[in-house]
Amino acid sequence: MHAFLLTLMLSLSSVWVVTGQDNNALTETEKEIFAVLAQQESNWNEGNIEGFMEGYWKSDSLQFIGKSGLTKGWLATMNGYKKSYPGKTGMGTLHFELLSMQQLSDASALVIGNYRLQRQEKLDKGIFSLVWRKINGKWLIVADHTSGQ
Repeated sequence: MHAFLLTLMLSLSSVWVVTGQDNNALTETEKEIFAVLAQQESNWNEGNIEGFMEGYWKSDSLQFIGKSGLTKGWLATMNGYKKSYPGKTGMGTLHFELLSMQQLSDASALVIGNYRLQRQEKLDKGIFSLVWRKINGKWLIVADHTSGQ
């Protein structure tokens, strides 16, 4: 599993070279957040929505903004995913491309990226912005705004 995560980390961090960042200069915060995103991508591609949701703050205060508007709360967000993406086949294959990361404070960060979701004959893609907070020593998404193209 560690080899798989390392491979995903390297592929995620390679995006930084394309966008002008130096892979060798990744901060601990970037490494920790990228590891969460890599695990989310892996969980999604395995059909594991519950595992994917581990990257989100498990709170009624979590905010998800998508094509249906604002969803509040971890459970409501997970239920929305389960309704929109039933089963592994319905979930397809997800890939994140990270465009920028800005650490806002010692305990908060903003990540912007693109996503590509290949489902059977359909390719969904778009952009996302994620607000992260370090809660109890763990980086978690507290707000997610995802827009399709």
